[in-house]
Amino acid sequence: MEQGRDDRLYERASAILNGLGNGLGGPVLWHLSLRRHGDAILDLAARLRDGGRPADPFSQAGLQLKAYRLSPARAAQHAAMSCFNRNDLPGYRMWLRRAARAGDEDAAAELGRFETRLPHGAARSIHRLRPHRASDGWWRGNRRASRPTKWYPPDPFRPRGEQ
Repeated sequence: MEQGRDDRLYERASAILNGLGNGLGGPVLWHLSLRRHGDAILDLAARLRDGGRPADPFSQAGLQLKAYRLSPARAAQHAAMSCFNRNDLPGYRMWLRRAARAGDEDAAAELGRFETRLPHGAARSIHRLRPHRASDGWWRGNRRASRPTKWYPPDPFRPRGEQ
């Protein structure tokens, strides 16, 4: 599949902002967001720290609303997580509902088991952290160990029988 110019520019800006390239990535993201590139708008909104209002087109909430109009499912999921991280639970629920309506199955499942506490690290800063569960899917704990176990690499200077 051939990439367009905007997609190549977005990859270059992401590489620059992640420390893998030379140049200034911020102005490129702003340029792409003004050209209505959905991924660039979401990336730019994630890098802004103020919540803002959706009426302000250059705030985090305004950029997320613009991205929602371009690609609804992914942008609504991002907006829901930023509302949760700002401790705005009604906004979190509203954006989860919008993501579920747009076809995001994870958002529909999350909306069905609406939780006020989440396992990700950002939830710790707003005092809404919960321990990981097996139902989270991406975490597998050692079920038989009562405490976390440590694994030490074998000592290369001792024979195998003595280790």
